[in-house]
Amino acid sequence: MKHCKPNSMRPLHLLSPIALAVIATTSPALLAAEQQQVQQKKPEVITVTGSRIQRTELVSSSPVVSVDEAQIHLDRAVNVEDITAKLPQAAAGANSTGATVGDSFGSSTIDLRGLGQNRTLVLIDGTRAVPFSFRNSVDVNTIPAGLIKRVDVLTGGAAAVYGADAVAGVVNFVLDDDFTGAEFSSSYETADGGNEKLNFEAIFGGDIADGSGHITGYLGYSERKELLAGERDYALENGATMINSGGFYTDVASGNSLAINDAGQVVSDRQTNDFTGDRYLTQPMDRFSAGLLFDVDASDSAIIYGRAMYSKVTVNGAGASGQTPIFVNEQVTLTQDNQYIPDELRQQLTFDADGNALVNVERNLGLGVQHTEAVRDSLQFQLGLKGDINDYLRYDIYGQYGQTDEVATIYNNGYKNDNSGNSRFASIANSSDIFDPNLDLNEFSDPLLYTTRERTQSVFAATLSGDSSALFELPAGYVDFAIGYEYRKETGKQTPGDAFRNGTSFASVSAFDMDASFDSSEFYAELLVPILIDMPFAKELSFEGAYRISDYSNTEAEDTYKLGINWAINDDIRIRANKLTAFRAPNLGEFASPITSLSLALFDQDSDQFVPRLAGRFNGDPCLLGTGDAAQCAAFGAPAVGTEFDSSSAAYTYGGNPDIKPEQAESDTLGVVYTPSYIEGFDVSIDYYSIRVTDAVSQIQPGAALQSCYIDDPNPNNPLCGAVLRDPNTGFISTAIVNDFNLAAIEQAGIDLAANYVFDAPMDLGGRFRLSYQGNFVTKQTRQNNSTVAEVDCKGTYGSACSGDFASILQADYKHRATFDWQLDTMNFQLGWRRIGEVDYAVDRTETISAQDYMDFAASWQATDTIAVNFGIDNLFDKAPPTPEIGANHFNTVSDYSVIGRTLGIAVRYSPSF
Repeated sequence: MKHCKPNSMRPLHLLSPIALAVIATTSPALLAAEQQQVQQKKPEVITVTGSRIQRTELVSSSPVVSVDEAQIHLDRAVNVEDITAKLPQAAAGANSTGATVGDSFGSSTIDLRGLGQNRTLVLIDGTRAVPFSFRNSVDVNTIPAGLIKRVDVLTGGAAAVYGADAVAGVVNFVLDDDFTGAEFSSSYETADGGNEKLNFEAIFGGDIADGSGHITGYLGYSERKELLAGERDYALENGATMINSGGFYTDVASGNSLAINDAGQVVSDRQTNDFTGDRYLTQPMDRFSAGLLFDVDASDSAIIYGRAMYSKVTVNGAGASGQTPIFVNEQVTLTQDNQYIPDELRQQLTFDADGNALVNVERNLGLGVQHTEAVRDSLQFQLGLKGDINDYLRYDIYGQYGQTDEVATIYNNGYKNDNSGNSRFASIANSSDIFDPNLDLNEFSDPLLYTTRERTQSVFAATLSGDSSALFELPAGYVDFAIGYEYRKETGKQTPGDAFRNGTSFASVSAFDMDASFDSSEFYAELLVPILIDMPFAKELSFEGAYRISDYSNTEAEDTYKLGINWAINDDIRIRANKLTAFRAPNLGEFASPITSLSLALFDQDSDQFVPRLAGRFNGDPCLLGTGDAAQCAAFGAPAVGTEFDSSSAAYTYGGNPDIKPEQAESDTLGVVYTPSYIEGFDVSIDYYSIRVTDAVSQIQPGAALQSCYIDDPNPNNPLCGAVLRDPNTGFISTAIVNDFNLAAIEQAGIDLAANYVFDAPMDLGGRFRLSYQGNFVTKQTRQNNSTVAEVDCKGTYGSACSGDFASILQADYKHRATFDWQLDTMNFQLGWRRIGEVDYAVDRTETISAQDYMDFAASWQATDTIAVNFGIDNLFDKAPPTPEIGANHFNTVSDYSVIGRTLGIAVRYSPSF
């Protein structure tokens, strides 16, 4: 137990399989020290991550990578996003750009392997973190970065151990619940033009109850300033323009039209302004967080433990409505006695016998760009009891409850109609000078409630673990086991503001009502069977197995299993292999979200209503552009090439699907860990993985559906043609259907390579050098949207054709992070090199983004026993993100690449002595 000596007859050093594999592959010296410590004294029990079996071996069969506390400090991580962004195994997910907003507005999510944020399970100390979205995403920025002791990343399906959602893998944040003393820290980071980050954090911990318990607490506040698009030249290229505040006026009867420029002069041509520079390139954020972690010995055989975590995050960004300024484009009646009508325009109007002229007015209201503020309160409580029943049996029972409440408000918008349903703008057309570009129309601006939502998660789990010592012992040792039960209930409720439920705002968006839930009951079992020990070519050989039986209220569930082999040939070479299955039940958004409709113009880069963050989902009608197959276009009745299309007349629908089926996945891993005794300080691990997801739940964006139907596979029976409907009378696109449904398959295979070498620096320099490398090589990545169509080769590509949830649209086939450290007694200097391999546009492989290299520098200094300073420069040479000719989704670049440029930061930690 943690504070009492365990009763077990054999020492149980319960390091996590994830952490132990990392220790064995990244630090032979630490491994040796660990072994010596085990020999010297009976160690304390610590939490198991990655398995519910308490074990003594120092490695497991699981392929993992890890980021330790020292590296987190060197990176001056303010948010967890700062940590995960540098992992080669992680795609961008939702991030500070807000480019992938969807159901993840204002958040930072993790997308392992680019397989989707909904297929990555996020844990805190081995138990589920509370999600905030209806699609099970966890905002990892709610996790206190300063209290993280280690981040473990487990590859492959882990559903047999953790349950549904662990399809691509697991990310476990291990918190420092043994912290003793006090630590106060502050950090500041800045980039050219904005994106400043400021962080304050206090951590405290100590023993309680006369030394039989321990408590750790934290308080933190962080702030991130915005970076506007106007601060980056590449973001201003191809800027979207829209009507100015002078307006464009068309007499309906005659068709005569005139415009008013920004100086108030009457001109013939329609006047526009470019508001791109005022839009958010990165989103500003404030976060307050607080929490407690505790454990206390209730008796010799019982420890009460738990945690309470709270965070309040406020984010401003583009939101569902984007940042396009609101405008009117409607017909109003101007009276002949209207004193404000310019003479040039009056002469062009057709007044009837009653002195009225019907005029179409297109005018910016001059309220500035819209923005959405989301305020998200998250809390989680956990309470558990664990201990020894006897020498060979242990128990662990816990319950936890988490809830996220969010209020989203849209600013610089307003009600289009009054309480009687009449146009508010039309009502002032003859009483105010609407022709004056400087007319103050702030009376139209109302902060509009977009949605309120509540997301809850309740978990109860009980595990009985132990060994076979009371019954039998195999020649290689005891058999370890764990059996248990887990119950989970998830709920989601959303209520839209009246303006967006009724469609009475100036924005071309709506919101939906939702109130849904599901629950699951699962039984699980694990075994660790020692097969051989201290034999020729088998210093250790063990088998790991796990099986989980699941029952879900919202779908037919599947049993899952894990089969693993851990074979230490000798002290230098270890082989690990796994075969795993995974199951993912449809989440709340996938099975219960109602169908919602938006204007297709929001996705059309040629439209005034275009929202930049939605780029890449619709690239025009191939039949009108002349890129589509002529016969296929004719078969579907499309208009002739060159015909103008008003995309505001078409709808983009999205939402869940009550008939959705669960996903199935199979994973295989095979790895070698090599720690040669004849090269002191060197280790390397190579792990192959293969993940295949069938019945994958996803969406097909209209651009990908049109590409398949009219260009790649112009077959009238191509099922993807049904994802974009045409008006039977005009032939124009009428509806793009982007609802959730089951694809045929998603598959990825690759190799993770990790190597470290620590050696003495030359005598003249002193200290030690360390070379470290983590790389990911993708050997295969495909997506099959339907069993009747060919697979899409997604390896080394970017673009929405290979992305379903649009959280990450980059599928690089190579990424790495390499570092070189010079370690001195009180100082450490690190030079880092991050690389993202060359990628092609998924629907046009002739468009290429070259490999991108980023250099980072970091330094740490233990100034005194109580003061430590970290300094660093990320993106040392201020490399701008790539700007491809086609396929960009965020201000002419791809949102997976950093848009910030060079950043400089400093962090100070003060740990007073008491």
